[in-house]
Amino acid sequence: MGLLTPTHAPVQPVAEHPKTPLPEVVDALRRVAALNGLTDAELEWLAAHSEEVVYPAGAPIFREGDPATKMWFLLSGEVHVRRQQGGLALFIGRAGQITGLLPFSRMKTHGGQGFASTDVWGLQLDREDFPAMLAAIPSMAQRCVNVLLDRVREMTRLEQQTEKLNALGKLAGNLAHELNNPASAAQRAASGLMEELKTFGHQKFLLGTLSLDPERLARIRAWRGRMEEQVRCHPVDSASQSEREDRLQRWLREHAVEENWQIVPDLAELGVSPANLDDLAELLGNRDLEIVLSQFASSVRTERMAQAMLDSASRIFDIIAAVKDYSWMDQAPIQEVDIPQSLETTLAMLQSRLEHVVVERRYAPDLPRISAYASELNQVWMALLENALDAMENKGHLVLAATRSGEFVVTEIWDDGPGIPPEIQARIFEPFFSTKAPGSGLGLGLDTAQRIVRQHRGYIHVQSEPGSTCFQVRLPVEPLQMY
Repeated sequence: MGLLTPTHAPVQPVAEHPKTPLPEVVDALRRVAALNGLTDAELEWLAAHSEEVVYPAGAPIFREGDPATKMWFLLSGEVHVRRQQGGLALFIGRAGQITGLLPFSRMKTHGGQGFASTDVWGLQLDREDFPAMLAAIPSMAQRCVNVLLDRVREMTRLEQQTEKLNALGKLAGNLAHELNNPASAAQRAASGLMEELKTFGHQKFLLGTLSLDPERLARIRAWRGRMEEQVRCHPVDSASQSEREDRLQRWLREHAVEENWQIVPDLAELGVSPANLDDLAELLGNRDLEIVLSQFASSVRTERMAQAMLDSASRIFDIIAAVKDYSWMDQAPIQEVDIPQSLETTLAMLQSRLEHVVVERRYAPDLPRISAYASELNQVWMALLENALDAMENKGHLVLAATRSGEFVVTEIWDDGPGIPPEIQARIFEPFFSTKAPGSGLGLGLDTAQRIVRQHRGYIHVQSEPGSTCFQVRLPVEPLQMY
């Protein structure tokens, strides 16, 4: 079902519903778990002072931001509450529950849009009747407090789960992007290698038809060895590639090498010069020269493709290793964490966003390791780094710093983005507070980061002005107790 469109008109229950006899309402109230143990007289008081409401499946019940003024006794059906931004599911109210505004609650407005997922029947007690209810049924005070505590625990669990899923989605996206490049390179190299191996086999066959004597064959091998050594010791300047190709092409035409367009780019890339070819021409005639050079160029291409596959596979293994380090897979949850390494591992997960970012590292030497829940600590770095990259729009100057201050390791993440306006700096750690466009963020990242830092008996602080924002995290080297 789609989200409801907010309006200023209040949502009204379905009219013209015949009032249910009091005994039936009391009997339904007995099935509300939080009311177990109330007397018939107390249940009758609730039934008599509440308004009976009925909503058909799919009907709107309240809108996000509407004033919360009623306590609900759900007698049958289900109510789903969703946040307008991103359609985040906040709550599902089921038959037998008390929900809505409760005594002692600071709830002012509805945090999401509520609608009936099935036919709903319930009672609503207005907040103006709360004092009378507590006077007539004293035990309702404790019962409502218990419901509030359960609600807080459920919302905390939901926030944590939502943030973890959000982080997992971002991690999966970054990982897919990172793996795509080496995987695509390996696929291209493998595809080209299959074709090149056919060419290489044909050139080897032609080379065998030359019937070279052992002495000339040894000298040709020595020439090839010198070319390979030359490449290793003297890297080729790619800027002069076109000029080298022109010189080689002229030389090959002078020596009647017909298929020179297939040979020239590979020879030029290796830094082979006409003088090098003169050495080889002393050993071979023009036809033999073409076969030997074609076989040499084919072998170079084959080796290059195989090396590309090895490099791509190595990059994939490096990414997998970084993911294992980030999540601390197969390891105990509490670890002796190296903060700079933890930052670098998290940064590796964001590699695709760093193409236009200058990363400066200021890590103090001999930093002590700290005892921490490593995977959760990585969530903190991920939230702070993503915020910094978002602020810079993936281009700018990022500074990572780690120093020791007394019994704390102080980590700072600086960015040169536009900064956080002073009027909202006090709110950025609030759950669901976000300055991003609707659908771009849930506003849970910094709230989760702050919660994790506090669980480690640490502190997180922000200072910001245009062009300079710093998030500082202070974590104790020897925390006495966590969680």
